[in-house]
Amino acid sequence: MLYAGFMSSVLPPFSQPEEASGEAQLLEVRSSADREPCLRADAARNRARLLEAAARLIAEHGVAGVTMEAVAAAAEVGKGTVFRRFGDRTGLLIALLDHSSRELQADFLGGPPPLGPGAPPVERLRAFGVAVLYRSAEQLDLQLAAQPEPTRRFSHPSLGALHTHVTMLLRQILPDADCELLAQPLMAYLDPALINHLTRQCGMPMERLEAGWVDLVARVTCTPPPR
Repeated sequence: MLYAGFMSSVLPPFSQPEEASGEAQLLEVRSSADREPCLRADAARNRARLLEAAARLIAEHGVAGVTMEAVAAAAEVGKGTVFRRFGDRTGLLIALLDHSSRELQADFLGGPPPLGPGAPPVERLRAFGVAVLYRSAEQLDLQLAAQPEPTRRFSHPSLGALHTHVTMLLRQILPDADCELLAQPLMAYLDPALINHLTRQCGMPMERLEAGWVDLVARVTCTPPPR
């Protein structure tokens, strides 16, 4: 799968081709509010230690096993340290997903086509949705548990970065459309809650969701589906 091992320690550097530079600048702005402030070396080590402990708990007990108390015990620190670093359980889970989100952003900004630059925009849009679908399916319990509350869900920087990418691809395909709004139904198809409903509650295979995404892109963009 594309995004297994979301807690790997090093994110390899990636290039940002010239054609993606404008999008990269927009994504930089959209994600700046979610950046971890500069930390002292010991604070950075403590943060990494806490995330590693949380990742171990997920591997051993699932997402339900991740509580602030359990992470503190596994990392051998006081519970107050975990709360000070992440605020609450949702903040901790969002931090766990951050590395995977950066990997995905690296892939669509500077990775090989069709997900990365170099392919026609409609092909990149199709590849983007497929990548997000399978990434979400792999991490579904964590994705669901880490979703912010409804009042701040759509303004979260990680979702904003994905929406910005889809919007910019749509502008290349449909320059006369309101692409910012048109991106919303496409992003709704990739919502983890919907993926959970379709796969776990309705029993749909991922292949059907993938085919549905490709069909949706073709209909929204008025382009022929791939042969």
